[in-house]
Amino acid sequence: MAFRSNSLAASDRPRSTPLTRGWHRVALAILAGAGSALALPPLGWFPILWITLPVFVLLLDSAPARAGVSARFRSGFAVGWNFGFGYFVGGLWWIGAAFLVDARTFAWLMPAAVLALPAGLALFWGFGAGIARVVWPRGWPRIVILAVALSLAEWLRGHVLTGFPWNAFGYAMMPVPVMMQVASLIGVWGVTFLAFLVAAAPILWFSRDPRCRIADRCAFFVFAALFLADIAFGAARLATAETATVPGVTIRLVQPMIAQGEKWASGQDDEILGRYLRLSATGMEEGKPAPFTHLIWPETAFPFLLDEKPNALALIGAFLPDNATLITGAARAEAVVGEEVEARVFNSLQVIDSDGIVRESYDKVHLVPFGEYLPLDGILRRFGLSQLIALPGGFDAGRSRTSLELPGAPSFSPLICYEIIFPGSVVDGSNRPGWMVNVTNDGWFGDTPGPWQHLHQATIRAVEEGIPVARSANSGVSAIVDPYGNLVAHLGVSQTGVLDGALPVAIRPTIYSKYRDSLYFALIILALVVASTGSFTRTKQRN
Repeated sequence: MAFRSNSLAASDRPRSTPLTRGWHRVALAILAGAGSALALPPLGWFPILWITLPVFVLLLDSAPARAGVSARFRSGFAVGWNFGFGYFVGGLWWIGAAFLVDARTFAWLMPAAVLALPAGLALFWGFGAGIARVVWPRGWPRIVILAVALSLAEWLRGHVLTGFPWNAFGYAMMPVPVMMQVASLIGVWGVTFLAFLVAAAPILWFSRDPRCRIADRCAFFVFAALFLADIAFGAARLATAETATVPGVTIRLVQPMIAQGEKWASGQDDEILGRYLRLSATGMEEGKPAPFTHLIWPETAFPFLLDEKPNALALIGAFLPDNATLITGAARAEAVVGEEVEARVFNSLQVIDSDGIVRESYDKVHLVPFGEYLPLDGILRRFGLSQLIALPGGFDAGRSRTSLELPGAPSFSPLICYEIIFPGSVVDGSNRPGWMVNVTNDGWFGDTPGPWQHLHQATIRAVEEGIPVARSANSGVSAIVDPYGNLVAHLGVSQTGVLDGALPVAIRPTIYSKYRDSLYFALIILALVVASTGSFTRTKQRN
């Protein structure tokens, strides 16, 4: 694939203005990136992208076009990093709330965390924009190249160093179920490519070169048609959606709204367990059938180890109606022989029957760096750093993803906290479950966009896999999501209560669940062929 022009000709290049030079250029890129975050939950103002992405392209167009590859890469990297920094600050500022839970210990780290994480994530966007600017053909092919480069950068962000795909750009173009359905074909990474392509398309309508204007406007209509096709596919899929529920299964999600500072305070064991039991008993009357068959409590529900509190298991067993089951988050310890530590501690999900017996356990595989464990522990602790969880040494990671069997209901995939944000990694491929259970504790972040963004990503996993999600959160958002991304029922942030609902039936495996990212990479290869052909044809015509 050969691109015949690496920089815009003088006739193609926009005139430089004060807004595209110096500090104005930096400020405009950061503001445009931050504005793009308005498309994320809870606002979902996706039309803003048809303004901010063309600004991004305009800034790349007006970047210095010196002959040297290194200079072009640096100019593109600067624009991409500034735009990405604005996007990630605008979309992740709420993480600072976690540092105020134990303000005496962690508040001093908040400014650095709120800025350092976006700065690091923006490196991926800088790299993608830099590569695109090195190639940067004339006219519409540059939009395709930018979409390819940035979507690949986002894919890398989701995989490098354990990955952090939070707020992948594709989520900004999937605010409602009708716009989510294409994820069942190409997953969030494929949607991310299309989102960059469609969002940047309006710049083509304002092409200045009369020799490119017709081709660019034709490309604009092609990209607009892709967006309309996405909507049409979503509408058709939802119109024929299967809406069956699993017979005899009623889920009750408990949202206790326990403050994070209270959650681990000493002497709260009995009070916290009692709160769960009282909430779980809502609407139950002696002599009448229980309003649920399966009860779900959120992540690390107890400030103690269940194995060390047999009386707690006895109370749970005595409370549960016959044949009812509790699925709960809980810390779990495992003795270690022949090592310095006495036990390994896991962030787990456990299944407890009406006899008060733990029947199944799953240990969280994908831990949160700096939250549940400290990378480079021995080095960073010398600088006074520690993980946010008040547990010496942090949690240990589980071994592998697995489906858990459950009495009276289909098997389920256990997902603890942010494990559900990783596309293609939420189910055991060899044992497809009937539903996903996501227990989480978003109480760290209060009433901010964070819990809504977390829910949104869980919703997209349901669409990708064709599998419903039951989500129990300490402080919200608890929800039942069907395989098409519809919220069957939910409890908002900072609400205390229970949520009852039937369990939607999983639909047949989706295209994405069968082929994973293969179709995304096929889409990237096709895009590169099309852009290369378009660039070659245009160069030949000009010569």
